[in-house]
Amino acid sequence: MKKGLFDKKDTTSRKVFVICNYIFLGLLALICIAPFAHLLALSFSGDEFTSAGTVGIIPKGFTLDAYMLLAGKKEFFKAFGISVLRTVIGTAFALLVIILTAYPLSKSNKVFKGRTTIAWILAFTMWFGGGLAATYVLYDTLGLIDNFLVYIIPGACDVWFTIMLMNFFRKIPKELEEAAMIDGCSQLQILFKIYVPLSIPSIVTIVLFTAVGQWNSWFDGIIFMNDPANYPLQSYLYTLIIASDPSKMVGASGQLTPDQLEALKNIGSKNLQSAQIFLGMLPVTVIYPFVQKYFIKGITLGGVKE
Repeated sequence: MKKGLFDKKDTTSRKVFVICNYIFLGLLALICIAPFAHLLALSFSGDEFTSAGTVGIIPKGFTLDAYMLLAGKKEFFKAFGISVLRTVIGTAFALLVIILTAYPLSKSNKVFKGRTTIAWILAFTMWFGGGLAATYVLYDTLGLIDNFLVYIIPGACDVWFTIMLMNFFRKIPKELEEAAMIDGCSQLQILFKIYVPLSIPSIVTIVLFTAVGQWNSWFDGIIFMNDPANYPLQSYLYTLIIASDPSKMVGASGQLTPDQLEALKNIGSKNLQSAQIFLGMLPVTVIYPFVQKYFIKGITLGGVKE
């Protein structure tokens, strides 16, 4: 068993390869981390340094004014809450719709007549769409404009994930389903007691990518919400990035406390933008590695031996 990087039987070429591999992966990790470190440094730096473009990955003129200003900013925390809500509800609803769609499509045409036709109709939506104008008119007709459900319903049935889960269901031995039917199980019981537990790797993958997609989505808020108060966090941050005046980011001056007005004098647009963007991406950055651990673990599950 190896006690370090190398084994006693490793050749010189093998050792050189391992060292180069670690160096390459270490540099790649630093390249990925550098933008986040720079963003964090900007949020903690003074305006004179950020305006001059002299801030790297270490803050200059350290200040907490941007975060102090955000602490009393209701718009930011409301948008944050909307994003959390849409991520939780949207991911759960999408997972349920995908599972209920993939299960019947995994059956043969003899069991589920019209299965091939429905599958092709779903696949057609991957290649062709009605365009933004037609989509807006449709959502308006359905009453989804300025409605929280516009974040949940339209993207619930992701065809790519449906096909992926459908193919995973097909690999599960039919003998398990037949045995369950002999025991008197209904189709829903077979689905949620046999198919779903055995499809953990695919389901965890769907949850991961759907949740990250819901959290990072910004375009739907900009297009389908007329009231900025209903923007999710990423749509709200988009409006901040294109703004240049810090006072526009925090609302009317009459809504600010004296401490916030004083802090506003000492920071610039880059400081406040960086602080809000960093806080916006922090939940995914923190949670994703832990969820990914369960995803990797889930890959080893679901194996069935006949």
